[in-house]
Amino acid sequence: QVQLVESGGGLVQAGGSLRLSCAASGIIFSFNTMAWYRQAPGKQRELVATITPGVSTNYADSVKGRFTISRDNAKNTVYLQMNSLKPEDTAVYYCAVPRTNYWGQGTQVTVSS
Repeated sequence: QVQLVESGGGLVQAGGSLRLSCAASGIIFSFNTMAWYRQAPGKQRELVATITPGVSTNYADSVKGRFTISRDNAKNTVYLQMNSLKPEDTAVYYCAVPRTNYWGQGTQVTVSS
């Protein structure tokens, strides 16, 4: 049974930082590309960042230079370090294995102005 469990969301002021974590189980974590998505109220879900098994990363233009995705294969965990947060970053953030049905339950990030 695959489980992806996010944590680390919360309320932060604009300009602040948060680090999201996603602990995976039931998959061979080190073999999989991992991704963070987000969905803001009334908007479609969007891809925020991905990280491959070889630790290549890719980011949405809206977060480049502010967010950093990383992984710890020993802990089966993927992270999203979010700096210089803006109100428009407010969303539910989801961890997922791309091109599968494996998704976490989401964690709320709210950035106040």
